[in-house]
Amino acid sequence: MRLLRLAALAAMVVAASSAALRLAADAPAVAVKGYVIDSACAFTKDLAKPISKQCATACAHAGSQLVILADDGTIYWPIASTTPATGQNAKLLPFAAEKVVVTGNVYERGGSKAIVISKIEAQSSAK
Repeated sequence: MRLLRLAALAAMVVAASSAALRLAADAPAVAVKGYVIDSACAFTKDLAKPISKQCATACAHAGSQLVILADDGTIYWPIASTTPATGQNAKLLPFAAEKVVVTGNVYERGGSKAIVISKIEAQSSAK
């Protein structure tokens, strides 16, 4: 019985992984230009750009999610394509408060946009 449960669990994990891969293939790949900013400041302070690197870094270390504030004002929530999902702050911290170009697959739901980052670089070095 235990072996049967383990087999069923393994089948569910494989099915979920396959579904995630299909979804990622369906999502459009785009390049987004904007600032890496603390999500709370982007919403509560309605900032157009970060106050400072120290501020964005302190908020991220305190647990606030870093987001991409695009040039057009759209906020992109960085997400993982893996299950279980992992936070993306570690990937974004080196670019806190900087202008970047982020390439990845974009997902939209209920007015929110999320991006699975495949590449991130400082905008000044982007081509």
